[in-house]
This record gives sequence, C-alpha cells and structure tokens, in this order.
Amino acid sequence: MTVLQLGPYPPPWGGVQANLVSIREYLRSQGHDAPVINITRHRQTQADGVYYPGSAVALVALLLRLRYDVLHLHLGGGLTLRLLALYLVCNAIPGRKTVLTFHSGGYPSSPAGRSARSATLRGFVFRRFDALIAVNEELVALFGRFGVSKDRIHLIQPHALSAPDPGAVYPSLISAFIRAHKPLVITVGLLEPEYDLPLQIKAIGRVRQAFPDAGLLMVGSGSLEAALRGEIDAAPWHDHVLLAGDVPHDVTLRAIAESDLMLRTTLYDGDAVSVREALHLGTPVIATDNGMRPPGVRLIPTQDAEALDTAIQEALNHRRSAIPQATDENLRAVLELYKELL
Repeated sequence: MTVLQLGPYPPPWGGVQANLVSIREYLRSQGHDAPVINITRHRQTQADGVYYPGSAVALVALLLRLRYDVLHLHLGGGLTLRLLALYLVCNAIPGRKTVLTFHSGGYPSSPAGRSARSATLRGFVFRRFDALIAVNEELVALFGRFGVSKDRIHLIQPHALSAPDPGAVYPSLISAFIRAHKPLVITVGLLEPEYDLPLQIKAIGRVRQAFPDAGLLMVGSGSLEAALRGEIDAAPWHDHVLLAGDVPHDVTLRAIAESDLMLRTTLYDGDAVSVREALHLGTPVIATDNGMRPPGVRLIPTQDAEALDTAIQEALNHRRSAIPQATDENLRAVLELYKELL
C-alpha cells in the first residue's frame, strides 16, 4: 500500500508536522510506502520521497503523476478558498481514496466554525472526502454540522509521543542556558500574538524572586520574534530568557524532558501536541483553559498573570510525575482506516 501525505513537513517542527512524520515512520515500519508532499513555504532539497512543488500547477501535476492508493491531507490552520480548491482537485482524481485530518482543535469555537452549515462550500468539500479524522469531539460535531455522514467521521487523536533521543545534541547556546538555569521553564510554539508570550516573559521575572536561578527557554519562530526579542532585552532579567528559534524535534523533546515545567498560555488554541508530549515525558504543564486540554494539565484563565504566578509556584514546588509507557494505538487506528477504505 502507498499512502501519500500532503501537508507541512519539517523543518520547522510543530504539532501537525510531528503527527505527519509519526504516520510516515509507522507506515514504513509496517512495510508500506509513505511519500510526502510539502505545501508550506519552507523548501528543502527533494529526497527520500519528500517533494517540494514550487507552485500550485506543479503541485497538481505531482498529484496526477505519483502513484498512490490513499491521499492523506493534513489541515492545521484556517480554511482558505485556495485550500478548498485544492481539496476539490484532490477528490476529483479517480482511483484514489482521500482522507483529511483536521488538526485545528480551536476551529469549532471560532467565528468560522460557528457558521458551519451543510449548505456551504466547506460542507460540500468536506463531504467529498472518503474519511475525515477529527482530533477531538468538538471537531466530530463540526463535521456533523457540515452534513458529513457519521460513518465517514473518525475520532483519532494525533500521535507524537516519541521518546527523546538520548543522542540529541543541544546547540551550544541552548546547552549553556540549560546548565545555568534550574528550575528550567520551557514554552514550545509559534511566536504569534495568539500565544500571549509577553505574559510568560513577565512571569519569569516574578518567578525568579522565589527561584533565583530560574530561566525561560522559548522554542519556536514567528512574526513576533523581533518584538519579543526587544521586550526581553528591555527586561532586567534578560539573561534568563532565551529565544531559541526553531529547534530540531529530537532536541526539542530532550529539552521538554529535561525541563521542570512547560507553559502554554494562549488567547486561542487547539489541542496542542506539544502539551501531550510534555505530559508523556512527565513534565508538568500549565496552560490556558481552552476547553479541550488533556487530563493532567494545570488550567488557568486567559491573560491572568496572578493565576499563572500561583500555578508556576505550586508546580515548581512539587515532584514530577513518572513517564508513562508509549503506545502506537493511534497510529494503528490510522492504518486500519486506510485498510478499510481500500
């Protein structure tokens, strides 16, 4: 069986990328072919069955030229007209089964999600897929409002619970920062307004009053990088916040595992894979309550500095939990879905 995945391929790493790579590696371990088409602006040299078309025309030509049994698309953001047009093209190719995983856990509560109706272009496009994978119950209900039949909707949470590679090597700047800071607080995500990162930068300054050696490691990139760097430089504790940029996934997992706490403060968020990775690795997580956090997360209200400070203090004064055993249950569910479609 050949499964062609279409979506964001690392680098940079994120939740959608981690799930896509997990599926690819699992398929290969089971003896199946698993090529990938990257559809982001991040380009690499084509190799090992990963393709980087440079235009929409090149993408469609690639979809028509490659041989595959199942086309699995990954959607991690909003639904644009360009994406809807792409999905229509994908579903019009004869002899292929099509699957879409919608990773945007916060979409159902957004204005676009609340306007979901069967008699919309989005509803028409979703109903063209052979199967839709929802990462939470809210998305299951959303697909229902778009008129998708229940037998085509599958609730399968993303899998990205890899163990950290003990051989992963930190860049020298990160290595020095980690050695110099205990407790170590980490945040992993895009440097965008919806992640309320200035709240974390201010919080670490207050945390250092009780924990003088505390530091905040910020992993990720985004449009706010320059502004956040300026805010960090202006803070008296600027030496104790490191804006690390994009970091390879295995290095990020090692950093999460070796951190004392992860923060996920957001104004708008879905079911973040990094949160599940941290819990799996036994790292406590404090996150803004978005109504869909997994069990074990310490929840705080949106933009509540006092609640964040209290939660950090309490988390750093408690022992870490044991690391649970990883399973491939979610990956097996995806593979079984492919087999059922064929």
